Amino acid sequence: MASASEYIEQIRAGVGDSWLPLLYRERVLKSRTRAYQFPPLAANARIEIHHTLLGIELQAGRRRMLCPDLATARYLSVFARIGCRAVAIPYDITKVSLMADELESSWHRTLLIADEITGGRIHAFRARVRRQIIAKVREEIAEAGAGPRVPQFKPSTKQRTAPLKLKPRSNGHAPRQ
Repeated sequence: MASASEYIEQIRAGVGDSWLPLLYRERVLKSRTRAYQFPPLAANARIEIHHTLLGIELQAGRRRMLCPDLATARYLSVFARIGCRAVAIPYDITKVSLMADELESSWHRTLLIADEITGGRIHAFRARVRRQIIAKVREEIAEAGAGPRVPQFKPSTKQRTAPLKLKPRSNGHAPRQ
């Protein structure tokens, strides 16, 4: 009979390169990000995305958080389900949707593999393994950190070229370009 920690290692090996904390460290934190702090959430808060007249809202328990778009709400919902306190959000809005897709599929795949591996065990054991997976993922994301509150900007980036200098004409008329 294997312990819950042995099952967690089997699940981690089964997920492979799509382990959620690995994706977070390698794909999110390697790019330019900004930090997001979740308000205090209840332990088993129900996570929902709402489309309202004010925009997209992520509801966690009784708390509602306004999100700029659906992709950001989906991205944050993954971490809210895990119970993270702070996460990094990609600053480039074109990457948020792709990362939300990858993180959601990684999380669901982890849960499916956990259900498959612990299928023959009693419900209490399966629930313990699931809680320990959530705790392990939460711990690894907390260790990786949420990144800087405000993204770093490279001062050496030039987006404009130098202005054209006017050359004087040899015949004394107006300069030409």
